[in-house]
Amino acid sequence: MNFPTLETSRLYLREITDDDASDIFEYLSDDTVTKYLGKESLTNVDGAYEIINKIKINYNERRGIRWGIIHKESRKLIGTIGYDVLQVKNKRADVGYDINSNYWRQGFATEAINEVINWGFIKFDLNRIGSVVFPDNIASLNLLKKIGFTKEGLLREYIIQNNMERDTVVLSLLKKEYLAKVNKTV
Repeated sequence: MNFPTLETSRLYLREITDDDASDIFEYLSDDTVTKYLGKESLTNVDGAYEIINKIKINYNERRGIRWGIIHKESRKLIGTIGYDVLQVKNKRADVGYDINSNYWRQGFATEAINEVINWGFIKFDLNRIGSVVFPDNIASLNLLKKIGFTKEGLLREYIIQNNMERDTVVLSLLKKEYLAKVNKTV
């Protein structure tokens, strides 16, 4: 399957390549960005290459798909977004995203996630899209709720980050809920 390229008014969503390593390292070495990602900050660019390789393997094995978020104006990779824990048979996946802090609070995450969710339900025929978020990540929780995700519950000590057990909130959006919302706005 050819890697799908998506486009919004201000962004391109495209396959991530080794050429993106320095942009990925730039923001994943920033503790303010990784604080809510469940992983430690990168300390060298080799870590970015490892991430890119894992993304490629997951895609080739149909276990996930992750796009690079490209800012049209600057042509810079400002983050990634995609489906982790993709289960084609069960028509479900978990959506995750990360954005360079220089591009926070400008609507880029909302723009990217709306496009990826539409692709997931309409083009890829997912039935359920979930997300796992730290309870103190208010920006992500608000974003997902605004899009239509429903909080399902708390996963206690679900992720270990920096040797500390962290709770997470699980949210989801079903295809029928998404379609009902989309049809109301058309």
